[in-house]
Amino acid sequence: MEATTDLLRQHAEAQFKEELSQLAAVDKRQKPPRWLLSPWAVLTYLMGGKLENGYEVSPKYIGNKRIMEIAVATLTTDRALLLLGVPGTAKTWVAEHLSAAISGDSTMLVQGTAGTAEEAVRYGWNYARLIAEGPSMQALVPSPIMEAMKLGKIARLEELTRIPADVQDSLITILSEKTLPIPELGAEVQAVKGFNIIATANDRDKGVNELSSALKRRFNTVVLPVPATLEEEVDIVARRTEALGRALELPAEKPALEEISRVVQIFRELRAGATLDGKTKLRSPSGSMSTAEAISVMNSGLALAGHFGDGDLKAEDLAAGIVGAVVKDPVQDSLVLKEYLETVLKEREGWKDFYRSLRHLI
Repeated sequence: MEATTDLLRQHAEAQFKEELSQLAAVDKRQKPPRWLLSPWAVLTYLMGGKLENGYEVSPKYIGNKRIMEIAVATLTTDRALLLLGVPGTAKTWVAEHLSAAISGDSTMLVQGTAGTAEEAVRYGWNYARLIAEGPSMQALVPSPIMEAMKLGKIARLEELTRIPADVQDSLITILSEKTLPIPELGAEVQAVKGFNIIATANDRDKGVNELSSALKRRFNTVVLPVPATLEEEVDIVARRTEALGRALELPAEKPALEEISRVVQIFRELRAGATLDGKTKLRSPSGSMSTAEAISVMNSGLALAGHFGDGDLKAEDLAAGIVGAVVKDPVQDSLVLKEYLETVLKEREGWKDFYRSLRHLI
């Protein structure tokens, strides 16, 4: 797939085509059937590292290496992979990059919602052709999962627990028998070697559909945690902010690590319900205060600084984004943020600009 610079967001296999090509060139290890790279190379692509030819692979996931080893190893077996975690822990990001590195195609995607029908997981019909010709393979419209089964590739299923239970259970035969029956035609599609599914789910959403025990057994669950340290989260936010700012062509200076660190510290303290030194207990807001939202706050601030300021990111540019991320419930969360400002930021040395900018908005 060719990279197109005019696209707002390229698929991983296009955006990181050079890295994947460099990895393939040095990858002499055994590859599972139809994998473009060996498990070692897939892990290197995810975690980053220097290749023997001197080429530097950028990290896509910053965190515990063992978690990624388990995820990659799972996909070499007959078990599907379920990436579980709170919102903003890079579940979708990891699933996309795993698919890109293994299959060279991250687009075989089913987006789960409360309205996802069985046809999205199995197959549908071209009704004009069905009426004209009757049931046939030509009238059948394959789902991304069926296509992945035919081609021996990785299929992605986002927000699995949002899909109705009866639709979820249509995966059981696919995952256990590696077969998708087509009873209308008395036929079936059998999975080719290399096929597997990566599903994602978050454990904070309300109104989710619990997975049946039969379906749970077909998945190996890997929990993606929030970043373990402030430094780790700052690194993630800095890298993603720079990449997104470049893609969006924001006319602002690269943010200083100090500003990123202060935004991340606010998020971590409110998320944990305590200051980093543990001396002050805090109430947590109703939202998740995730790393993804911190990245959004930084990009929103860069847009304000670039288009309506002097291009230099300041506290006042970040304040609106922080308020928007924290205050999901106008009554409860506003009180949480006010309490944080008055008990923590007001007295914190070097934070007066943040205190004044935030206090002005709530």
